[in-house]
Amino acid sequence: MEPERPSWDEYFMELARLVARRSTCLRRQVGAVVVKDKNVLATGYNGTPSGIAHCSQVGCLRQQLDVPSGERHELCRGLHAEQNAIIQAAKHGVNIAGGTLYCTNSPCIICSKMIINAGIAAVIFDHGYPDQLSLQMLGEAGIPFGSFDERAKLGRERTP
Repeated sequence: MEPERPSWDEYFMELARLVARRSTCLRRQVGAVVVKDKNVLATGYNGTPSGIAHCSQVGCLRQQLDVPSGERHELCRGLHAEQNAIIQAAKHGVNIAGGTLYCTNSPCIICSKMIINAGIAAVIFDHGYPDQLSLQMLGEAGIPFGSFDERAKLGRERTP
């Protein structure tokens, strides 16, 4: 008898959740994994650029300025998980075009624009994020996206 194995979607989403645990953000821990042909190409979590003091060390600028979630993304010391995954792939010369992005949160508008231009083919996320324009742009670009839970309920796993 074979042991029960997670589906590919479950496996990659669980990896994104694990990656999120590396985040040093004080407000939200987010993880992202880019996958193609069932292979992990890049990962990223939200936090400050390399060599810069973490928000957990110096405090959260967004909290200090009382910036609501989903607004004024430029008022943050950190990068988003999706941005870090795309940057990691570029830094190491990994082609992520045609890949699937698994992320613990749906992307913001800035990340959606990067996802579109990076050639990501699909986005699967665990939780929503208060940025409807980002999802509208993904749809307009023809990039399928959806909630991990909704996909699981419908039995619509996509093999990356």
